[in-house]
Amino acid sequence: MVENTEYEVIVIGGGAAGMTAALYAGRARLKTLLIEKSLIGGQATGTALVENYPGFPDGIDGTELMRLFDKQLRKCGVAIKLTDVQSVENRGDYKLVRTFRTDYLAPVVIAATGGRPRLTGALNEERFMDRGISFCATCDAPQYTGKRVLVIGSGNTALEESIYLSRFAREVLISVRHEEGKTRAQKAVQENALANPKIRFLWNTTVAGFEGDDLLRQVVLKNTQTGACNPLDVDGCFLFIGFLPNTSIFEGLLNLSLGAYIITNEDMETGIPGIFAAGDVRKKTLRQIATAVGDGAIAAYMAEQYLRVRSGNS
Repeated sequence: MVENTEYEVIVIGGGAAGMTAALYAGRARLKTLLIEKSLIGGQATGTALVENYPGFPDGIDGTELMRLFDKQLRKCGVAIKLTDVQSVENRGDYKLVRTFRTDYLAPVVIAATGGRPRLTGALNEERFMDRGISFCATCDAPQYTGKRVLVIGSGNTALEESIYLSRFAREVLISVRHEEGKTRAQKAVQENALANPKIRFLWNTTVAGFEGDDLLRQVVLKNTQTGACNPLDVDGCFLFIGFLPNTSIFEGLLNLSLGAYIITNEDMETGIPGIFAAGDVRKKTLRQIATAVGDGAIAAYMAEQYLRVRSGNS
């Protein structure tokens, strides 16, 4: 059987935004292909308990939530390919999506490739992912109520999230590689964090390693001036040292921000007719499952409108 390579909509990325976009496109009876390079569900599958997604008052495991997304998606006749996209080319009316083995054509492409948090690279980091190491205070702060947490980072996000965490944790420690009084945050944000009685800065420190059993128990901090390493007992650790969007395949094609996020308008339009972006890959204020779902719905709706105008059925 010859594989079909022409579609009306190609969604690149199988996270919450991509699955929502594909779901909406499929329900609109558009011939839709979703391409995901590894695991359907994206970053959400690494979250043990999602407590801020509406409809689940007791919370839900991230993998289970994405399984439900996937189950609903497959009822809409959407084709799914697990492969890596090598490049995307704009050929006017059609876009060419190249994968390792096959080239696909469609008048619409929705980029939902997401991103990943920047890691420290310290010893045992991978071992304690979602076992004490977190990247989202909005998601996970309540589970650290009355506990001691460590934050890594000194930018606006790190300090703002530390202030948020202080509403729950009994103590918030912030590891900063710079000298005392120096952070990468705006002055007003830094002043607010310094004035918070539940926040304490650990200056001139970097992460050397993570230790524990089934869960994270200690973070080993290295003094950047003396080289001495000291274990710090904590209940959890939050990394806020940057986010890396997966946009390398769109370089030279789409307008990217300084942080390499895809720039869109509120309708998820990228500036190139027929190419939309949704979810964590786009420049936006808040990156959550809920906001990814909204992005995906809008992108698919605008894709449908684009195809309708393109076909002369406006």
